[in-house]
Amino acid sequence: MDLRRTIEELTGRSVARLSPLGGGCIADVRRVDFADGLAPAVVKHDDGSAASTLECEAFMLRYLARRSRLPAPEVLAAGRGVLLLSFVETSGGITTDAQRHAAELLADLHAISPEPPNERRFGFERDTVIGPLPQPNGWMDRWTDFFRERRLLPMAETARRRGGISGATLERLERLAARLGELINEPAHPSLIHGDVWSGNVLCREGRVAAFIDPAIAYAHPEQELAFTTLFGTFGRAFFDRYRELRPIPPGFDDGPRPRRDVYNLYPLLVHA
Repeated sequence: MDLRRTIEELTGRSVARLSPLGGGCIADVRRVDFADGLAPAVVKHDDGSAASTLECEAFMLRYLARRSRLPAPEVLAAGRGVLLLSFVETSGGITTDAQRHAAELLADLHAISPEPPNERRFGFERDTVIGPLPQPNGWMDRWTDFFRERRLLPMAETARRRGGISGATLERLERLAARLGELINEPAHPSLIHGDVWSGNVLCREGRVAAFIDPAIAYAHPEQELAFTTLFGTFGRAFFDRYRELRPIPPGFDDGPRPRRDVYNLYPLLVHA
């Protein structure tokens, strides 16, 4: 692919420079500086084998822009294995102030329910992706069933098929999945979640969250999102103290003999496996 020419055809602007950026486990990621000196962009591109993944990312970002106030990159153009996004300026890491701001943003996101006729159901209007992996989202009436049938078991089967876990581990996960009703609870309503909140996907600037990137959205239990923020130490006490001021988290999420957080984190662990 002549990336420079493709960008110029998609935007009608002349490209002055392409510079590598960090990240990009799915596709190559570069900063685009234009000859007109106006705002730069970010381009993700691949050889076409993951074109559907980039198309899905564009769809999810546009959906978040339409239905939420969550800060995220704007989709400038998409096509032919290329996704062009607005460039987000960053400075500094995830400070205490940024954690509190993230709590406010995610609490606001989690207040969003599905549109009719699925306002009481879990899932999404289409299947999505988390990283390079498919994420099925067929609507279901109960959260426990959804987490079992659309999250835990499909990803466990994918991990086993690709050699990430053993057959014995898959059997243990299947036994646990049969008992999910004892281990997690039903939320008051389905919530829109970003789905992949870890430090690499949280861009900050001057003590505020500038953008959440690389979404894996669905209407789910917000505790799935909250759990993932703890897996790699993305957020801590400052985040949870502020979040609890805005939205309740029932007891047993991160305390007691069987914290629900640990059950939910089986899903991202299987993604990594």
